[in-house]
Amino acid sequence: MKPAASFSRRDPDDPSDTRRPATLRQGLPAGPLTVVQRPSDEEEDVAQRPLEWGLIRRLLAYTRPHAARRNWLIVLTFLRAIQLNGLTWLFSSAIAGPVTRGDTQGLWWAVAGYGALALVTEMMFHFRMRFAQELGESVVHRLRAELFANLQRQPMAFFHQTKLGRILGRLTSDAEALRAGIQDVLFASIVQFGQMAGAAIIMLWTDPVMFLVVLGLAPVIWIVNRRFRGRLSYYSRASQESFSRVTANLAESVNGIRVTQGFVREETNAGLFRRLLADHSRNNLNLARASATLNPILELNSQFFIAALLLLGGWRVLHGDMAIGELITFFFFANLFFHPITVLGNQYNQALIAMAGAERVFRLIDRKPEWSDAPGAADLPDPRQPAVPSSSLFALDSVASTPPPAPPGVDLEFRDVSFSYVPGQPVLKGVNFHARPGQTIALVGHTGSGKSSIINLATKFYLPDSGEVLVDGREIRTLAGRSLHRQLGLVTQQNFLFSGTILENLRFARPEATEVEVRAALAALGCADLPNALPNGLSTEVGERGGGLSIGQRQLVCFARAWLADPRLVILDEATSAIDSLTEARLQEALARLLRGRTSLVVAHRLSTIRSADLVLVLDRGCIVERGTHDELLARRGSYAALHASFARDNS
Repeated sequence: MKPAASFSRRDPDDPSDTRRPATLRQGLPAGPLTVVQRPSDEEEDVAQRPLEWGLIRRLLAYTRPHAARRNWLIVLTFLRAIQLNGLTWLFSSAIAGPVTRGDTQGLWWAVAGYGALALVTEMMFHFRMRFAQELGESVVHRLRAELFANLQRQPMAFFHQTKLGRILGRLTSDAEALRAGIQDVLFASIVQFGQMAGAAIIMLWTDPVMFLVVLGLAPVIWIVNRRFRGRLSYYSRASQESFSRVTANLAESVNGIRVTQGFVREETNAGLFRRLLADHSRNNLNLARASATLNPILELNSQFFIAALLLLGGWRVLHGDMAIGELITFFFFANLFFHPITVLGNQYNQALIAMAGAERVFRLIDRKPEWSDAPGAADLPDPRQPAVPSSSLFALDSVASTPPPAPPGVDLEFRDVSFSYVPGQPVLKGVNFHARPGQTIALVGHTGSGKSSIINLATKFYLPDSGEVLVDGREIRTLAGRSLHRQLGLVTQQNFLFSGTILENLRFARPEATEVEVRAALAALGCADLPNALPNGLSTEVGERGGGLSIGQRQLVCFARAWLADPRLVILDEATSAIDSLTEARLQEALARLLRGRTSLVVAHRLSTIRSADLVLVLDRGCIVERGTHDELLARRGSYAALHASFARDNS
């Protein structure tokens, strides 16, 4: 059974799923394993979280490498709050003083002072914005680097269990929410609170009675703002999610257009897309209606409060309890006091979103692999040292005459190995076989018989539930996975290529390989003419997932990449299934060279590959039901003979 085909495995993000990793079920020494209760998908996707000092403190710790910029930013933030109050004070004083008295000279001085302070304020605002954005980018850069590094440490099971969209969401939208939390919410909130505090002090000093009225009105605006901001946040989240469904459906429809047209699904798919669009439109309209309700209510409240203050202030001026200049000053600072309430409501909602993003990001950063190499795991000795062949071994002339000497293959043994992706549903049961150095073992059987699971265990992508997997006589749990993988050559049916040129993809196995060595590898595989069939030769861009090449060309590149790795253990997982018979015929001699002297596990349906195997293992429902050479198994007229007859019909 292939891992990618199993949809009922343990979900690491679901606390209700108490199934344990396979490495813990039999008490085997698989290294430092930690099983933790993970939040469910619904909890992970919560749009907002309450403010938590622990998360805030950890997030701020990421600013320590940029302490100088951060400290200057804090200073500039407090200065801006003071300067905004200073500008308002100068403006109101100019009206209440020189303008009211008709003092032209005083007015010019007031304007000059106001202009100078405004210029300084905007210059500092420039640096505040610049430092905030630089600090936010620095923190997000480090967070994304840590996220990616931890993803690389996760075992293969993690990627089979976790949706790609969830991983991408941590690196994109959640990281961006944290950026907004740092560069916008934190420092903008400091400015707004400072502005309110300064305005409150001046209003209290100007007229304590009027200030008490302002204090009574402020909570009303805050409550109204909070109530509608919650609805706005909900509808905004719904709009984002519905838009994600629209774009996902669009991408899927474009990628699957051949299947859509082949099965005449155009109208059906168009109807589904229209329903997704209608859902997205409904969420957008709800968001627009909530916003259209909130803004007029806040505006009405503001006008009502201004009217109330005007009535009270006018009455006090008329009765001589307050000067007209004080009333003017008070009104300006009342506006300065009320304005941040709406802004802080927005910032508060953004802070809750940032908290949810921070929790998800840090959870993935802190996530420990469900299993890892044991503390005492040692490297697998490498008799190839120096590990890579010299250039002379790959020279074109030497390839044409004598193939380079192959490194000694590994000794691979399975001893009573059982394995399951889901507890209670074994995919391998008591598997025993011994692949001696240089032998080729063919694995055959129907889909789901356990062929790919054997490969996953041999490459230490998974660990067995029970039994032992021995490599060169050492139990695989005692070996460092990286050292094993350095001696591994892997070619699968899913011939994955990275974006870039063909040359860059070929060098993936050995970055220091020269172009001469790369061409020699292609020549050794009998496909030296491959670059000639491409527009830019080895510099041809392969496109996303190799989309610029044919399936056969992609497979040839994967074979050459494995050849360059000079592996001791070769894994071919239905590697020739995508190659036509003519191309396969060209590859037979090259495959013989690649496999000569190397231990290999081959999953194949092609008779040519199976016939040349030293041992054929026939699997059925996780058990080896027959073993022997091709001729021996045919003579028994058992399961293999039936499979052989099926293969022969398919290949005829």
